Amino acid sequence: MFGKKDPKKQIRAQQRELTHAQRDIDRDQRALQRQELQIQNDIKKAAKAGDRQTATILAKQLVNIRKQKARMMGMKGQIGAVKNKTTVMQSNMKMAQTMKNTAGVMGAMNKQMNPQEMSKVMQDFERENAKMDMTGEIMEDTLDSALAESGDEEESDLIMNKVLDEIGIEIGGKMSAAPSAGSSSLAGPSSSRGQKAPTDADIEAQLARLANL
Repeated sequence: MFGKKDPKKQIRAQQRELTHAQRDIDRDQRALQRQELQIQNDIKKAAKAGDRQTATILAKQLVNIRKQKARMMGMKGQIGAVKNKTTVMQSNMKMAQTMKNTAGVMGAMNKQMNPQEMSKVMQDFERENAKMDMTGEIMEDTLDSALAESGDEEESDLIMNKVLDEIGIEIGGKMSAAPSAGSSSLAGPSSSRGQKAPTDADIEAQLARLANL
């Protein structure tokens, strides 16, 4: 009850009072306007009647009414200027409050942010990132090496299979003309009797042809 009044409420109350005063002035001006018209008509009537004294008194009243109207117009202008100032003051107070709140938020953020800790975090990140890059390169090199060796072995096996297939096909072709025996084509001397076995020169020739493929 006896605490400090809210400035915002005070400004709003002052603006309401100023607005009420402006309305009162407007109402008084309308009343003076009616009186002015009435006096002008009375002056015209007195002049037509030749009543100079009455016309003079009414003329003085008319002058006073017009002076009062001018004073009220000036007062209305001053009240409007004061009202505008209170509006500007209220706007400045809002801006100041906004800046205060923003400063509080920034202060809280600055307290939470430790530059040294942030620097350490960034250094740790860069170090771990470098480690990850090195690990990835090592893994890629290892996989490339493993895949390369596997490919060489597969290529060697393919060449060997071709060699054996050609030798086997040649041997099979030569053995197909021989009389069939109960044993396998590679059973023994009795099964290959009468046939000419491939010589070392024949095998080397086959290998040379494969090498030129």
